[in-house]
Amino acid sequence: MHWRAWNAESLAEAQRLDRPILLSIGYAACHWCHVMAHESFEDPATAEVMNALFVNIKVDREERPDLDQIYMAALHAIGEPGGWPLTMFLTPEGKPIWGGTYFPKAARYGRPSFVDVMRRVAEVYANERESVADQAARLTAHLSAPPRREVTARLDVDLLDQAADALLGVMDPDRGGTRGAPKFPNFPLLDFLARSAERTGRDDLAGAVQATLRGLTDGGIYDHIGGGLARYSTDERWLAPHFEKMLSDNGLLLERLALAGSPAAPEHPFQDRIETTIAWLEREMPLDNGLFAASLDADSDGREGAYYVWQRPELDSLLTAADAGFIATLYDITAEGNWDGESIPNRLRPHPPLTPADETRRRHILEMLRVARDRRPRPGLDDKQLADWNAFAITGLAAASFRLNRPDWLERARRAFAGIGTVLSVDGRPMHAHRAGRHIGPAFSSDLAALATAALALHRASQDAAYLAEAERLLDLLERHHATGDGGYYFTADDAEVLIQRRRDRHDDATPNAHGLAANAYIQLWSLTGEERFRERADAILSSAAGMIAANAFGAASLLAALDLRLTVRSVVIVAPDSASAAPLADVVARNWRSDLTLDIRSDGHSLSPDHPAHGRTAIGGRPTAYVCREGACSLPIQDADELARFLLVE
Repeated sequence: MHWRAWNAESLAEAQRLDRPILLSIGYAACHWCHVMAHESFEDPATAEVMNALFVNIKVDREERPDLDQIYMAALHAIGEPGGWPLTMFLTPEGKPIWGGTYFPKAARYGRPSFVDVMRRVAEVYANERESVADQAARLTAHLSAPPRREVTARLDVDLLDQAADALLGVMDPDRGGTRGAPKFPNFPLLDFLARSAERTGRDDLAGAVQATLRGLTDGGIYDHIGGGLARYSTDERWLAPHFEKMLSDNGLLLERLALAGSPAAPEHPFQDRIETTIAWLEREMPLDNGLFAASLDADSDGREGAYYVWQRPELDSLLTAADAGFIATLYDITAEGNWDGESIPNRLRPHPPLTPADETRRRHILEMLRVARDRRPRPGLDDKQLADWNAFAITGLAAASFRLNRPDWLERARRAFAGIGTVLSVDGRPMHAHRAGRHIGPAFSSDLAALATAALALHRASQDAAYLAEAERLLDLLERHHATGDGGYYFTADDAEVLIQRRRDRHDDATPNAHGLAANAYIQLWSLTGEERFRERADAILSSAAGMIAANAFGAASLLAALDLRLTVRSVVIVAPDSASAAPLADVVARNWRSDLTLDIRSDGHSLSPDHPAHGRTAIGGRPTAYVCREGACSLPIQDADELARFLLVE
């Protein structure tokens, strides 16, 4: 098969040959994408027809989400369901003609074979050129039409409460996640529900979040032997995943787990999963340039999940009889198996808490199994580096460092962020992707908003003011190159490759949308600096999206989370003689952290700007002093740790 990359040369070749383009979009770690693509594309007879009739272009959707957005929207516009691999037939100029997600090698179940489809498209293109051109023009015009004027909505607490109720209604109250199967993590939704639970004190909202986090970290979707979360679960119990592991999911998981800890607990309730996820990240995903690889494949040795599943005789051969029985009971590894005759380790069955001795035993046995598993054929590593996915990992590491007081995790996050500025940037401008010396860029709006969020997470954990300046710089790039002029952002930059459309979608996908991330980042900057221009930018984003937020809570979860922060944000300012003396009060803030807080630690004499309500506040009597500020006013000075803890836990 003669595949070309998407570039000006490929499109010029299609125009020179006067051939339509066959575009295939998939993602690297997707096992089923490989299976379907193999069946449809790699058959010699099929390949012969493809090479004879089309200019064939293959695209990795993780490298080119801009193309995926455009042509997935085109697929939906012609009434076809979405999915991958996405196959689109295009004019030589890149305008969509028709497409689908799966075409069988041979005709079956009323579906024509892929060869028949290709021949028919080529025939229509050759013989009905005017009709094809008209169809492509109308479809392209539909995609490029200005967004409909949406009904306005009041951006207030009532809207937040209504959205929380609506989203709670789609949640599985027992197992967590959305009802039914398959189950995806959906971290934007989870973040908004967690914020709503904090704001309202409602047990039903908190229960939905807790059930989801427990399902994600107890189910087979989590790799209990080596750490890390798979992409999604095929069943409603979180048991059987598609086994690919993506950096984005695991970075978002780390952040949500880190922020979920309760100050009343003697230790963080998800400490074990945080530690094992970071151990996996540091062991299997790091690259020499300081960044993290994008994903691990689902399959190895020609079979999906082969690296991750177990059979009971394997335990008996590796462990003593007592240890094999102990770990098999804990992790549901049985003779008959729980998935196609094999066992996916999980903790879905309730077990009494382990004694300290048994907890040590459990960890030791799992490490033995991990070492043994490493001798199996390993899943392939997709070592491209993506700016937004690395940003999610950096944010997760920084959040975990802040909550669990792990400076080593903070240092790893800082190193990765530095890698963004060297490996994943050109002349100071972030790129979207990098691999083997080749860049794809400039950055998309999602990259810049995610990187600004990561910079703010690093500031919270390190109190290094350079990260505040970097967050502001990244958001300025977002405004300069992506702003639509009405409070929104185009996905692609104004100086990026010209495509048939610049999309401006606001809905969340598997990751938070750039609009929600940017609004959240601007509100944090406003809270930390007091500068009204940051609040005004956040308000513009939220105002322009008000109708969409009210109409589609499920797709607007990250925007709803930003609105929640906008209405409730509080700034904790600690003024101390030096950073070391501020540590006791800072530790109280970390242990009692809530999603409506920002944190700024100042040496006495280094005052905040005149715009901030804590401007001019000092360390009373030379002792570390905290001020909690909201809506332009600050609390009385607080110097007692217990008093500060009580103050943080009430609105």
